[in-house]
Amino acid sequence: MEIYNEQINYENPFLAMRVFQSRRETELLGQWHYHKEVEMLAVVEGELEVYLEHEVVRMTAGDVLLIGSSELHRDRSASSSPLVYYVFQFDLEHYFDESGIAYLRYFSETQSALSKLNYIFRDNPAIRAEIFSYIKDIHMEWKNKQVGYEIAVSILIKRIVLTLLRGDTERLLNYGSSTDLVRLKPVFEYIDRNIDGKVYVEEASRAANISYYYFVKYFKKVLGISFMDYVNSKKIKRAEKILLTQDISVAQVGEQIGMSNMAHFYKTFKKVNQCSPHEFRKKMLEWNR
Repeated sequence: MEIYNEQINYENPFLAMRVFQSRRETELLGQWHYHKEVEMLAVVEGELEVYLEHEVVRMTAGDVLLIGSSELHRDRSASSSPLVYYVFQFDLEHYFDESGIAYLRYFSETQSALSKLNYIFRDNPAIRAEIFSYIKDIHMEWKNKQVGYEIAVSILIKRIVLTLLRGDTERLLNYGSSTDLVRLKPVFEYIDRNIDGKVYVEEASRAANISYYYFVKYFKKVLGISFMDYVNSKKIKRAEKILLTQDISVAQVGEQIGMSNMAHFYKTFKKVNQCSPHEFRKKMLEWNR
């Protein structure tokens, strides 16, 4: 079985997503592939078969399908009738800001893919129609590109996430205890106080009154990402803002976020944004002209 890793290119660097409407009038069987982005399909007209690792889903007009991050899939269309459908791919983690980071762990796919949530669309026609309309609106916002469409797209994606969260009546998402977040509150406060300097795992574990070795596992279990990845993501988000609002060198930006080692700053920044700080600033400023 031939499999390829599809690289999704984002036209707008401010939005980690791609959306388009596709039309087919001939029979086509796609290749097995995967990508780090979550994918949603919404059929407008015709029929589409989607092959996941453990099931085949047959979609008709009005149907919606969710495919998890890095989940193998392929699709097949028939030649009997035209097929029109939306394809929406987005980096889910990109849309969890400070207000929603606590819910990121719910959508972690360490145990099973997000496609397990497709039961929501099968069992609840109202939610299926609601998600369909969100995807259609995202495509319309993207197509028209009116002022502020980036904000509109972000809001619509958050509505999708919220609808999935509240629609999961079988509680298949990776739910955790709210007491875990309360226990980590002193850790978040410690990180915020020191985000412009050095942040140490030892100090964070002491703030939570947890042993160092247990803390590392505990933090990842609760939030779905490692402690250092969480800290670095906050530092890089701060760096992005400084790069776009202050006329200072990249080295000075690194100093301001507590990453004076340029090699480490560049490596961490590139891991998050797939480009260097210089490239990020240039690309973002050019896009806004």
